[in-house]
Amino acid sequence: MRTAPAPGAPPARSRPRGLVLRGRVVPRWDADDDLPDGEVVVLDGRVAALGPWQGERPGLPVLGGPGAVVGPGLVDAHVHLAFADPGAVLAGGVVAARDLGAPPADAARWRALAAPAVAVAGPLLTAPGGYPVRSWGAGGFGLEVADPAAARAAVDRLAAEGVDVVKLALEPAAGPVVGPATARAVVDAAHRHGLAVTCHALRAGAVAAALDAGVDELCHVPVEPLPAALLERLADLALPVVSTLRTHAGAEGASAPVVDVAASLVAAGVPLRYGTDLGNAGTAPGADAGELRLLAGAGLGVRGALAAATTGAAAAPGLAGRVDGALRVGGRAGLVVLDADPRGAGAPPAPGGAGGPHGLGVLARPRAVVSGEVVLERSGGGR
Repeated sequence: MRTAPAPGAPPARSRPRGLVLRGRVVPRWDADDDLPDGEVVVLDGRVAALGPWQGERPGLPVLGGPGAVVGPGLVDAHVHLAFADPGAVLAGGVVAARDLGAPPADAARWRALAAPAVAVAGPLLTAPGGYPVRSWGAGGFGLEVADPAAARAAVDRLAAEGVDVVKLALEPAAGPVVGPATARAVVDAAHRHGLAVTCHALRAGAVAAALDAGVDELCHVPVEPLPAALLERLADLALPVVSTLRTHAGAEGASAPVVDVAASLVAAGVPLRYGTDLGNAGTAPGADAGELRLLAGAGLGVRGALAAATTGAAAAPGLAGRVDGALRVGGRAGLVVLDADPRGAGAPPAPGGAGGPHGLGVLARPRAVVSGEVVLERSGGGR
């Protein structure tokens, strides 16, 4: 296995093909199947065994130990790595991420990273002069399509470039948007290539247009209240929505309108996935405890928020099938060794319970991170 130091850690040293992680093993953050003194054996980047602690094995180093917590690393379903360091993302406890907007060459480079595992959308599909080509995306982050034929050609190009998901922008506040026929052409062309479409739609009208086009996911919680009929459509479709709450809440925090919208989605039964929109002001690489707290407060509770950030986000188009968000034998290793349980100290809390004395912030300071064959250890972390 490849070993890389976390920021501030000593130089990497050679490591055998596997290792054992010991501690309170939590296969899923939202389940009650913890192993109080357990182990996870990782060989060649995959989980080879999971169960009670069996003792040291010759030739396999042990990370963690009594008092440590071993569980799934987070999955961020909405990042922009052009404005962040993938290494810092990994060091902060995020084992997989989905980049939803980048020039093709950058997207290809991030998709090839050994860790974190990265799925990519490449440039956003937008109307000529539409979001984001007049703002942050002027340097190749948007691909303009004027009509259905151009939309089909653009999707063909993205598919040939190896994207994992297609992103459609419907943002009338920042420029023109594609019409219904062009939006539908994007979705139909993507589906012919076996690709899903995630959509930037922050207002109720844009959400309705996205649903009319047949998109597979919304990549933000909308920032204004949704009519009851639109909430019902989302719930009937079970259409997942990526959170990005902190980015749009800003200084208002939990009192921001976007958090109320998230609560209405949860109440309606619409699935929420964790995503930070990393790269925007106020975001930082790694696990975002603030985003998790907002999700918890919107009705998911702590364990539900953790599920949204692991198994939920791992099911997002482009990431599904590549990462698990849970610990299972045979699955790609994507786990963290923590100093405390983010759900609380010791036993799992009741549904909706608050975090314990360490709380969710412990996720951003892992003792060690394993993503595939890459292992990061925090300087001064236990062995």
